Amino acid sequence: MLGSGKGSNFMAIADAVAAGRLAAEIAVVVSDVPTAGILDHARARGLRAVHLPPGRFRSKLDEESEPRLIQLLTEARIDWVVLAGFMRILKGEFLRHFEQRVVNIHPSLLPSFPGLEAWKQALAYGVKQTGCTVHLVDQGIDTGPIVAQEAVPVLGDDTPESLHARIQVAEQRVYPAALHQLLSGRVRIEGRRTFPV
Repeated sequence: MLGSGKGSNFMAIADAVAAGRLAAEIAVVVSDVPTAGILDHARARGLRAVHLPPGRFRSKLDEESEPRLIQLLTEARIDWVVLAGFMRILKGEFLRHFEQRVVNIHPSLLPSFPGLEAWKQALAYGVKQTGCTVHLVDQGIDTGPIVAQEAVPVLGDDTPESLHARIQVAEQRVYPAALHQLLSGRVRIEGRRTFPV
């Protein structure tokens, strides 16, 4: 699992693993931020937690960090890469190495409002509902095949904070469930589309 923040989605997934609702093992938790809460949560659960310095770029891993991450995950013998609030764009060699094995959750009903702070985009646009999307990561920004979505209503008195908080609750429900479908082979991927098996 890769994350940059406090680790709320990590906690939901780790709880699902511990409760037996998700047949998986979290091999390693990696963050580009040395003080990220996700690392503290991982250590508290006895999981391997690694800080990977991202290099000189703000939005992606540099040409030294990306191969280090690939090596770290390969040595950990991972099957899937699960993004939980990882704020670096993954492209190129990383996605070729783990093709169709990188999963992300985005706080909107994609393809609407890709990119940063999607809940603010939704609120500014005036939509009546938004939500979250579990998707496979491809070379674009939030453009990979959609695995699962959950809608969240936008209320008349919503602030960016209140809307984001409700989307996060939905994320913590849908992400472990979608991972269960993927990891148990109940999702078939054909090009840009996914189908239940």
